[in-house]
Amino acid sequence: MKIIYALLLICSFSSLGQQVSVVDFLRADAIVEPVVSEKKIKGTVSYSFKVLKKTDSIYLDAVRMTITKAALEGVQVSATEDKIWLLGPFEEGRQYNAFFSYEATPKQTLYFTGDQIWTQGQGKYTSHWLPSIDDMNDKIEFDLTVITPSESTVIANGKLVSTLQKDDRRYWKWDMQQPMASYLLAFAVGDFKKQVLSSKSGIPIELYYDQKDSLKAEPTYRYTKQIFDFLETEIGVLYPWQNYKQVPVRDFLYAGMENTTATIFSEAFVVDSLGFNDRNYVNVNAHELAHQWFGNLVTETEGTHHWLHEGFATYYALLAEKKIFGEEYYYWKLYNSAEQLKALSDEGKGESLLNPKASSLTFYEKGAWALHILKEYIGEEAFNKAVKKYLLKHQFKNVTTSDFLSEVKSVSEKDISTWEADWLEQSAFKAEQAYKSLMKSKFIQSFFEMSALRNVPLKDKQIQLKTALTFPNDFIGQEAIYQLEGEAISETVSLYKKGFESNNLYVRQAIALTLQAIPKELQAQYETLLDDASYVTKEGALYNLWAAFPKNQHAYLDKMENTIGFQDKNVRQLWLVLAVVTNDYRQAEKARFLEELKGFTSPNFSFEIRERAFGYVSELQLYETSVLGNLVNACVHHSWRFRNYARALLKEVLKNSDHKAMILSMTDSFSEKERDYVLRNMEVE
Repeated sequence: MKIIYALLLICSFSSLGQQVSVVDFLRADAIVEPVVSEKKIKGTVSYSFKVLKKTDSIYLDAVRMTITKAALEGVQVSATEDKIWLLGPFEEGRQYNAFFSYEATPKQTLYFTGDQIWTQGQGKYTSHWLPSIDDMNDKIEFDLTVITPSESTVIANGKLVSTLQKDDRRYWKWDMQQPMASYLLAFAVGDFKKQVLSSKSGIPIELYYDQKDSLKAEPTYRYTKQIFDFLETEIGVLYPWQNYKQVPVRDFLYAGMENTTATIFSEAFVVDSLGFNDRNYVNVNAHELAHQWFGNLVTETEGTHHWLHEGFATYYALLAEKKIFGEEYYYWKLYNSAEQLKALSDEGKGESLLNPKASSLTFYEKGAWALHILKEYIGEEAFNKAVKKYLLKHQFKNVTTSDFLSEVKSVSEKDISTWEADWLEQSAFKAEQAYKSLMKSKFIQSFFEMSALRNVPLKDKQIQLKTALTFPNDFIGQEAIYQLEGEAISETVSLYKKGFESNNLYVRQAIALTLQAIPKELQAQYETLLDDASYVTKEGALYNLWAAFPKNQHAYLDKMENTIGFQDKNVRQLWLVLAVVTNDYRQAEKARFLEELKGFTSPNFSFEIRERAFGYVSELQLYETSVLGNLVNACVHHSWRFRNYARALLKEVLKNSDHKAMILSMTDSFSEKERDYVLRNMEVE
């Protein structure tokens, strides 16, 4: 056996990355059961595969898994740190079936967040919870059964074909009919309810939400059917899968993830009708749905071609928003992304779209710009024809940039070599080309005329600003307000009044965000901002009014007491802080307000709520045992952005000897992971 294991290790170094030419995994039937108490997973999986070339070994990617049972006649099975190996011999042209039972305690990819469980396999990480294939070039038809407690709901890829109750557990069996890359396999478990729509083409669309958020389902999923129907028409290829599902989860790592037929997204996008005006799910909704064609139906062969996923999804999401919100919105978003890309390029940090290590800004926004410019150059009809041919020719397969370009060249006589050099190969952003394209929009022309006045003295642009604030465009009106910042209030009062009177939500929001020193003559109008349909406006206006007019603080707090705000409770948390520090305001209740605020740092809440709460706690220096324990917990959170924020804050906290002593005294109550982190980062004498 030692000889076999030695040969196995040799194989592991010689055959990685070449297996796709040796074996084709066809189908997988998996049963998995998350174990919440131990944050691990138990499962069985049966694979059928066809051997393309005679070989002595085949592997499945499997990170730190223990095999509890295996069955494959005439084959030995062994597990290494990141693989399960099948040792043959295997004959060319023959189909085999393999069966495994396994256990794993994933350090990533499978997450337990409160009463929810969800996966995130982006790229090549499904192998942390299921023996699978990290290589995107081997597409497999997956069927997945998830075992959960009876009260939970499961969402996974494909169609739900059965639910079976056994004692206190329920078996949810999901069936996929078409193959996909392993990283797109996913499931989510939680206390979910759903609404069901049907697309114009008859595809079932299931919209899930946490039971507590039933009143937010409509604004969260607003325009979903319109987006779906638009993308089918615009792309010219019918949605390629059995159905479509979307589910929001807590503490998600990204905005959303386009798992085949089952998008998982951050609950930060779950909004009510007021929240929709500032932070809605429309763009993410359209982006993840577009991936069902671009990324899922056709999948890159390697990272060099990642823009075929993200650039296309970003571009088609923009087109969907154009359909919903109008052409001005479309050009506004193009303008903003161009500004970002130009800034990056001017710093010498521009990146080629074909650079596999490029940033998200490049893959997403520069990719979308490349397609926008290409469509303008070859014409909409040729562009749409090329996209349709590209998708149909390579459906359920893997693609390269050349595959797309060959279809473009087949439908257009125009030479695209300059476009290839400028937009795919060059690292610099072609700002002049982008500017010329933007100037085709009359709205952008007007915006540029307004923005050109930024350095013009106020007295010389009064007429233009007044005109811009009369029945204003959202974006040009905001620009006019921004140009008032820093000017003498005696010279701008009439213009601010014009902005208030416009009743434009975003012009008024710009006032709330920029006019902080409120003159007495604008107090009454400024107070009306507290009633605007915007949580951004309400938050800014509450603080500015509270600071500007101390005699009215109690009235402002009374008015805003029951306003929560976004998912991160932005208005509520600000209210609690102001209620605590306001003199003579509900003195008997201040302790309760403090406890509520400090409680928001707890792991019982999402990281968005916790991060905001830690910021306020730090400002007020409300550190005590429970808060410090929650901060240590945050330092080992799975969200790297939140984790890094917490670690930087803990570093500052540890400079205080009293806080340091409190944390050290609590180490026995910490989890092993928390204790290890604290002791590694604390100088203990």
